[in-house]
Amino acid sequence: MPAESAPHRRTLLAWPPDVPQCIFTPDQLEPARAVYAEIARAIAGHEPVTLVVRPDDVASATDRVGDAVDIVMLEIDDAWIRDDGPIVVKTPDGDLRAVHFRFNAWGDKQVHDADARVGAAIARHLGLPVDEAPIVLEGGSIAVDGRGTLVTTERCLLNPNRNPACSRTDIERALRSFLGVDRIVWLADAIAEDDGTDGHVDNVVAFTPSGAALVQGCDDPANPNAAIAADNIARLGAAGVEVIEVPVLPYADFDGRRLPVPYVNLYPGNGFVAVPVSGHAFDHEACRLVGAHYPGRTVIPVPGVVLAYGGGGVHCITQQVPQ
Repeated sequence: MPAESAPHRRTLLAWPPDVPQCIFTPDQLEPARAVYAEIARAIAGHEPVTLVVRPDDVASATDRVGDAVDIVMLEIDDAWIRDDGPIVVKTPDGDLRAVHFRFNAWGDKQVHDADARVGAAIARHLGLPVDEAPIVLEGGSIAVDGRGTLVTTERCLLNPNRNPACSRTDIERALRSFLGVDRIVWLADAIAEDDGTDGHVDNVVAFTPSGAALVQGCDDPANPNAAIAADNIARLGAAGVEVIEVPVLPYADFDGRRLPVPYVNLYPGNGFVAVPVSGHAFDHEACRLVGAHYPGRTVIPVPGVVLAYGGGGVHCITQQVPQ
């Protein structure tokens, strides 16, 4: 699996569908779609974008994004393509293949039958051969450096609501086999409040082009995320991974909830890196810090609060297709 900062063929996104399974309620749907459209248009200024849209929602997507993206009509239950979309890898000969992991709606929290199928359907639309992987895995639960290292969390991948019959060894064997990684670094947890995904690692770790790990810190010692961040930094350091801490974890309010909006749930693409912001006083410094470690790329601040309501950020709603 190439690093996300390697050149892309295109980016995949999904359009928030008007269905009961979608995490965004009817009152939240239009604000969410406005954010998705802004992000889709921003990325489309740098590389091609394929937007997966439920057939009944094509008019709303077209109104928001026009001809800036390529629309593919497929049934979907929600709009987190990082988790249910294909993970595209390279063969030793340089050919691309899509890995389709099983998807069970973040530990059988809902019924998402369409999302369980959509990853393979997108890959076939892109003309990619599909390899079916035998374990449940969401793309947001892993981070790779493109050099053979994969980082994940015990809270998520070892959770019995994913693969109850699999041991840690079984899961590591599948990751090595299907993603071509040599080394797996296990963190204990990610964001404490992330009950929706059970601790997806992309909220706390993002690899830079140099192979260093941007790690989400927490500036409040009384916040449980501070202890989690310290442990994550220690484990990565013990594994020999260079760590760059983003020291502030901002919080914001949305629909009556107080939400963490982690900066490292970012998305690097061709000539850009998109960073979720929330109006916090540290936003500018966070974008400067990220930009310093993605040299030569335009830093694009994108709205992060609505996405944080769903437990994620711009990384969670995107999926790269490498060149």
